[in-house]
Amino acid sequence: MTNLKDFRRIKLSLCTFLICFSALLSFAQEHTANKNSFWSHVEYGGGIGLNFGDGFFSGSLAPNALYRFNPYVATGIGLNFSYSSQKDVFKSTVLGGSLIGLFNPYREVQISTEFEQLHVSRKFDDGYTSFGDEEYWYPALFIGAGYSSGNVTIGIRYDVLYDKDKSIYSEAWMPFVRFRF
Repeated sequence: MTNLKDFRRIKLSLCTFLICFSALLSFAQEHTANKNSFWSHVEYGGGIGLNFGDGFFSGSLAPNALYRFNPYVATGIGLNFSYSSQKDVFKSTVLGGSLIGLFNPYREVQISTEFEQLHVSRKFDDGYTSFGDEEYWYPALFIGAGYSSGNVTIGIRYDVLYDKDKSIYSEAWMPFVRFRF
């Protein structure tokens, strides 16, 4: 029964990814005379993280790129990589990608959607815990809202597919800060 549930979740994630990707490509029908104008609409951003303590280390890198169609609508892709370890307890690697959609009804207000598909690999040390190693795909679908000022947006987002047993995030609600260049 668990395999059927996992299969359905993967199937749903794959279908959602394909629909979002098709929608992204459908905007490519507009012809532009100057090929360099494409790059003038591209914005880069992302996040970088580093955390360490007594026997603990965590590092993450999450670059992304957006194409701004006009002042109101942007879409793009992102990558996500993180590694965490606690000495004699566990090691965790997370690798994945995301599709991002942004809508700014006003200059200062940003509404966002982000579909994220992550491959999670957790390995526990035998001497510390009875948990078995885990390796699985985890989808997340975030709906968010934020306040923008210049190239910075601060807000909150909610994972509508949140599963407390599988998610790499501790809660479905998460604050965020986005930087664009």
